[in-house]
Amino acid sequence: MKINKNQIGCLTLLVLFMLPLPVSAQLSTFSINGYAKYLSSTSRLPFVAKRLNDQLLHARVNADWYPSDQIRGELGLRFRGFYGGSVQYIPDFLGRIRSHHPFSRLDDVLWHSRKSIGYVQADRLWLDYSRGNLEITMGRQRIAWGTALVWNVIDLFNPQSILNFDYEEKPGADALRIQYYTGAVSRVEFSVRPGKNRRQTTAAGLCAVNLFEYDFYIIGGIRKDRWLLGGAWAGAVHKAGFRGEFLVSQAPKKGAPAVFPGLSYFGTSFFQSDKPVFSAVLSGDYTFSNSFYVHTEVLYNSNGKLKNAGIFYQQALQADMLSPARWSLFQQFSYNITPLVRGSLFGIFNPDDRSRVIVPQVTWSVITNLDFTLIGFFASGSKFTEWGDYGTSVFVRFKYSF
Repeated sequence: MKINKNQIGCLTLLVLFMLPLPVSAQLSTFSINGYAKYLSSTSRLPFVAKRLNDQLLHARVNADWYPSDQIRGELGLRFRGFYGGSVQYIPDFLGRIRSHHPFSRLDDVLWHSRKSIGYVQADRLWLDYSRGNLEITMGRQRIAWGTALVWNVIDLFNPQSILNFDYEEKPGADALRIQYYTGAVSRVEFSVRPGKNRRQTTAAGLCAVNLFEYDFYIIGGIRKDRWLLGGAWAGAVHKAGFRGEFLVSQAPKKGAPAVFPGLSYFGTSFFQSDKPVFSAVLSGDYTFSNSFYVHTEVLYNSNGKLKNAGIFYQQALQADMLSPARWSLFQQFSYNITPLVRGSLFGIFNPDDRSRVIVPQVTWSVITNLDFTLIGFFASGSKFTEWGDYGTSVFVRFKYSF
């Protein structure tokens, strides 16, 4: 079998990770955990003529290493085996699932046929050094900034959609993170994800303090050669969670590639304005004594679209927006039906174009470490609206954790 450069890089880093440092054997400790999943789904998508029936095997292994009191590391490997209509009929399905990093991909396509794909990736590979109040982490890691539970406008390194429900860990970034703790819940931080040029580089600083029983965060930096400034808070009002985030950033740089032929027919491009962009999130949640849970969240983008938002989805990603819409409303309800069964229902609504997505979910803890989940995904709306072309899907998942 021919070994490509991605496989060589992945194997080299794996060997380096496993090599012991010159420390006492009594200090060297490994721990391994992970899970295995089986996900079956059936989907009806507006842009595909056939109903898509898919099967997914998803396995993960996390290896944690503690060679000394000051050093620790982690390697996270993720395997997915896809079979069914999505591989066969969705254009560039492999490109949609692959991870993208500017220097080292650390992934490999194990097989690729007309209806099946096997894909493995290392989405965590980092070393952490701590001494006193100083902590330095280098490698592929998750840098999660933000306080809201659905949309994090200050998450500069890996903002993610809540609809990606089958990836709890979220992707990592190849970055250097330096944190200095000035108190039990306060710190200053600098993180950088280098790129091959200024447009691919993200670098920012964060300051966190606790005042009046609230956590406050202030950030500033650059992303895709655009300056930005933001902040967040998290606390409680009468035992209800209250969070918020805001971000002011330079207008998206002009000259971005077109993502849809004739896009100007549907409205002004995100890259045709010189005005700074303002985004904000407000979030509140409360759990009643009987386990009933309520969560409401609102997202606002000053340059968001009032109509035809669906057409601008890919361009919004290029402009680092969490949604192409001006307003997005989120509502969730959850309840423990029995000690082993929990039901949940959430929806996202665009009040301008009236499109929406509703996601009901039921999770049953069958036995220790084995969960069964039934999930529905029902989107509706007119053509070209934010959710109008997402279709409907039903997922059945078994998950075994170890």
